[in-house]
Amino acid sequence: MKLPRLGPYARRAGWVRGLAITAVAAVFLAFSGAFGSGDASLARRLAYWGSVMLLGWIWGSAVAALFRFGFGERRHVWARVIGASVTMALPFSLVVALFSRWLFGADLGPEDAPALLAAVTLVALIMTSVNVLTEQQLTTTTAAELTAAPPRFLERLPLKLRGAEVWAVEAEDHYLRLHTSRGQDLILMRLSDAVAELEGIEGAQVHRSWWVARAAIADARRADGRATLTLKDGSEVPVSRTYARLLRERNWI
Repeated sequence: MKLPRLGPYARRAGWVRGLAITAVAAVFLAFSGAFGSGDASLARRLAYWGSVMLLGWIWGSAVAALFRFGFGERRHVWARVIGASVTMALPFSLVVALFSRWLFGADLGPEDAPALLAAVTLVALIMTSVNVLTEQQLTTTTAAELTAAPPRFLERLPLKLRGAEVWAVEAEDHYLRLHTSRGQDLILMRLSDAVAELEGIEGAQVHRSWWVARAAIADARRADGRATLTLKDGSEVPVSRTYARLLRERNWI
């Protein structure tokens, strides 16, 4: 199943969550005196790990964008986690070396480079994995919620149509004609509002006066540069040029 893409608000929440994970990791590394930093004072360790992890988060976000870590994307994700971690670690090891010299007075030579690179790669791998797992859990939960919640529009169906499959919605003046598996009826509503409430049913607006469910299409034909959809109830729906490109991209026509 293709997981849904999250909107701008959810993306911002993801960045805040990533920054919070980075802050927690920095505090943990500082208090634990990780990677030989335990001999320094707690204040120096907090300054060191806070600075290094913040810069690492900024750099890691840029590298993650390069490796196209999309929300909900799972294909080859762990190969990209490893690739991104190595890409982060190679230049960032120099930043860690500079901060180690600045705050701890560490004198790192070429012979220390392999151990430093291994340590930075390990931290990058752990942080990238935690962020990817967190995002996957979020999008999986979001997908489950979207699947569980029926479209709001179904609550507007007249009693005689309750439980029916919505095949199409056609605008008629100030009313909407509902084409369903149990027949037709009219309700007072704007088409734009109906389209918004039909979210959750695979369908699309195909004309300024029509919204059609994908499962309701019995036939699609094109002639004279125009497309027409035939629904299961025999209704013929015109496809305007405004929406034709979208439908072709979805292989509807």
